[in-house]
Amino acid sequence: MWIGWIEFDVLLGDVHSLKDKRAVIRPLLADLRRTTEASVAEVGDQDLHRRAEIGVGVVASGADRVTEVLDRAERLVAGRPEITLLSARRRLRHSEDD
Repeated sequence: MWIGWIEFDVLLGDVHSLKDKRAVIRPLLADLRRTTEASVAEVGDQDLHRRAEIGVGVVASGADRVTEVLDRAERLVAGRPEITLLSARRRLRHSEDD
């Protein structure tokens, strides 16, 4: 079993409140869930209105499948005009790794 995850650090565009932030983040999370069929959540910077950390996690039988899903997620986030992708950190592990 292969486990992979990616964490995105994003800067939000014209956002002036946490309510504005939710209006940008919710559709992004929904799109990530729909297109990757992975677990997706806002995992950090919840109290900041112009920054967000988003995590995507996936489990599959092969490393190629995990990499494909993480690549798809990164392309989707990088392609959103209302946000700026500051960094993407990913990890890939096998269930037998120590």
